Amino acid sequence: MPIRRRRLEPGRMSGFWPYLLIAPTVLGAAYLLVYPVVRTVVISLQHFRIGELIRGGARFVGLENYQEILGDAEFWGVVRRTIAWTVINVVLIMVLSTAVALMIAKLGKRMRLAVMSALVLTWATPIIAATTIFQWLFQSQLGVVNWLLTTVGLDGFRGYTWFANGNATFTILVILVVWQSVPFAALTLYAGLTTVPGELYEAARIDGATARQQFTSITFPVLRTLFGLITSLEVIWVFKCFAQIWAISRGGPDGATTTLPVYAFQVAQSLHKYDLGAAVSTLTVLILIAILYVHLRQVER
Repeated sequence: MPIRRRRLEPGRMSGFWPYLLIAPTVLGAAYLLVYPVVRTVVISLQHFRIGELIRGGARFVGLENYQEILGDAEFWGVVRRTIAWTVINVVLIMVLSTAVALMIAKLGKRMRLAVMSALVLTWATPIIAATTIFQWLFQSQLGVVNWLLTTVGLDGFRGYTWFANGNATFTILVILVVWQSVPFAALTLYAGLTTVPGELYEAARIDGATARQQFTSITFPVLRTLFGLITSLEVIWVFKCFAQIWAISRGGPDGATTTLPVYAFQVAQSLHKYDLGAAVSTLTVLILIAILYVHLRQVER
């Protein structure tokens, strides 16, 4: 007798096929995202220094690394600096991005295209390239900034060494990060503005509402969710910012620009205390999750 082959029922096949299609993406994400997080948590629970890195055999020490980090006053100073760094940057980014988005909405077609093209080019500039440009701008002897300041009569900035002063370096990094972040937020907000019905603004103008009242009564309430989403993304991006800080100051001078990601790298790579570095990284993620949870709860309410 001929052997009859079993055919999959159409319903079973259609239900199985989507999972098969997304399986490579899920596996790749798990390997690239989940595994490093799990590995970092495991190392944070071990005694893992240069010896264990070479010969292996790291032993578990429980929460000793976390106790050492949490008992270190330097760690809490870095936490406060990281929160201040995040708040300053995110506030400036959201304020400037909102202003730019509102400006784009008022421009003519050609000028709007020019401004949006400039924003896209700024956004597309590689991080290290932008960082190098800012280093040139604030160079002490041949920098454009010192030349402009001395040209307008501020002779105190002749040969001024910006990167030798903690507050000045912190300010330069804030300007750099804000400059890199505004294009994404501004373009996204402008896209949101195009979805607000024009009839609402017409009715508000008829009622005599000012531009500020239109924004607080119409624009922001309608786009509240979008504002919350962009703010969350900017908090994540600024909080974990590392490349710009490390390329310009390596956390200096005197730790004035040392944030949690930089501190974790310093502990792990410079001091070869990989267990403590992993503990700082884990605590960084937990602090960021707590901040985002509070923020998203406020947005939801």
